[in-house]
Amino acid sequence: MRLVLLFFFALFSQWSFSQTARLTTPWTDQVNAQAPLPEYPRPQLVRSNWQNLNGQWDYAILPKGSLPETGFAGKITVPFPVESFLSGVQKTVGPENELWYEKTFELILDRREKRILLHFGASDWETEVWVNGVSIGKHQGGFDAFSFDITDQLAKGKTQKIRVRVWDPSDSGPQPRGKQVKDPKGIWYTPVTGIWQTVWLENVPESHISSSYSNTDWENGIQVFYPAVTGAKAVQEVEVLVKDGAAIVGTFKGKINAPLPVKLANPKAWSPESPHLYEVVFRLLEGKKVIEEVKSYAAYRDIRMAKTPDGFQRMFLNGKPLFQYGPLDQGWWPDGLYTAPTDEALLFDIVKTQEMGFNMIRKHVKVEPARWYYHADRLGMLVWQDMPSGDMGNRWEVRPGVIREGVEKVRTAESEAIFKTEWKEIINEFKFFPSIVVWVPFNEAWGQFKTGEITKMTRDLDPSRLINSASGGNFEMEGSTVVGDILDLHNYPDPVMPDPKIFGENSIMVLGEFGGLGLPLEGHTWQQKDNWGYQSFTTAEELKARYSILIDDLAKYIPRGLAAAVYTQTTDVEIETNGLMTYDRQINKIAVEELRKMHEKLYK
Repeated sequence: MRLVLLFFFALFSQWSFSQTARLTTPWTDQVNAQAPLPEYPRPQLVRSNWQNLNGQWDYAILPKGSLPETGFAGKITVPFPVESFLSGVQKTVGPENELWYEKTFELILDRREKRILLHFGASDWETEVWVNGVSIGKHQGGFDAFSFDITDQLAKGKTQKIRVRVWDPSDSGPQPRGKQVKDPKGIWYTPVTGIWQTVWLENVPESHISSSYSNTDWENGIQVFYPAVTGAKAVQEVEVLVKDGAAIVGTFKGKINAPLPVKLANPKAWSPESPHLYEVVFRLLEGKKVIEEVKSYAAYRDIRMAKTPDGFQRMFLNGKPLFQYGPLDQGWWPDGLYTAPTDEALLFDIVKTQEMGFNMIRKHVKVEPARWYYHADRLGMLVWQDMPSGDMGNRWEVRPGVIREGVEKVRTAESEAIFKTEWKEIINEFKFFPSIVVWVPFNEAWGQFKTGEITKMTRDLDPSRLINSASGGNFEMEGSTVVGDILDLHNYPDPVMPDPKIFGENSIMVLGEFGGLGLPLEGHTWQQKDNWGYQSFTTAEELKARYSILIDDLAKYIPRGLAAAVYTQTTDVEIETNGLMTYDRQINKIAVEELRKMHEKLYK
């Protein structure tokens, strides 16, 4: 019987993957094409009544403006991008075409006195949705979640139909798109089009809690919660309960859509050494009636800029300076591109990074699914979150305090509006996660514009975190102080730091990128030849010896005021072979325990 079950699992896992994989991971064969990524996709706000719509959808790639009137081309595995192997399609769409999806399914949620919400974790870039032939809305943005109330468009009975149209101009448009380009090469990678995170349905009451986040009032032992209620009534209240195991350590009941400060009994701080998370329960009340109850979590942690006795600004976590060191993490997969094949795979990179002795990850010009940040929260991994870049073409000046023409991108009004809208959505959605301690709106001049204005906008949206306004150059200065909290230099391969005599008084000094030591390993590369690294080696022994020198040099800068550093990078990505791991996650180029031992000196 067990052999029969294994046969059918293999059959249903593999049958739609008719294309050839350029490179696979240990999780490629574990993907069930009928029901991939079955985990609850929004750990920051959990309800029990939901339905996963991942799996087999119909698809078609058609010229822009056309309709799939003559039917669809075949099956696609959602939520893997159409260009990926795991989608079962592995075709390029391009800006002149549109990608269409359609799925007929059986609704299993109870509709009595309830609303049905349709959620998309992310879809790149412009997404329009129909339910049973009725257009219910359009969303622009490739990295943020969006939802529609589809209750009034549902047909009688269980059978329902969803149709989706996606258009993505890739690097020919002004929208944020990160490392995707139509012609991949060097540090630029394969385009990603369409749905790339979980699609799901949720059952909610007319009045319901639609989002939440919290901030720590460190000096007073208070966690302040901000639950948002959709369809709220004036007579309603929200109660928050904070639990540490079975014990309730704080409660507060207050008005809807208002801050709820909870005084914690003997608060336990969250840190990389002790990633303590509190369980949180929200109850929406109308008199004594409980309208709904949802689960969440929170961390009591504080991040700020402050001076150490040596007179330098550093990053203080929970009242103490902490040197932060982590890899540049692109978040790409050879089988799924933007989408990790399984939740275990999504978790793997964080676990391996932690085992290597890093305490931070810089998530580079990409935003991950909510579950990635949840894993970082519960493991105690600090995160610097980049804004995905786009609309490039301006000059890059790496030297602080230098005036140069053309460093600010002159964007169109449309381009500016798109950037501001998407950055606002990303901050508002992901400021829930305590692991994120730094926002990075711009990297290496890529589309950088109105730096001071965007930094202020970031601060207004989230005053609780540090801002690295311009990672790697095009610094906007106010006197000898960089706009934002952090002065961030990039240098390859050797470590450097800003001059502490000039910048250490008012800015956190960091090395935002360095290293990039390359080692292509036969059988584990995206292509057979012409792979690329900032400085390439032919043996692992040579790579380890050079990396050891970089770490020894880096350690010398810390007592001189360096507060953080980012090594390029976690894994190889396509033809870029600078990873500490191969792109397929099969090989650690330097043994994990040796890396951990090397890194210990950085935290002393």
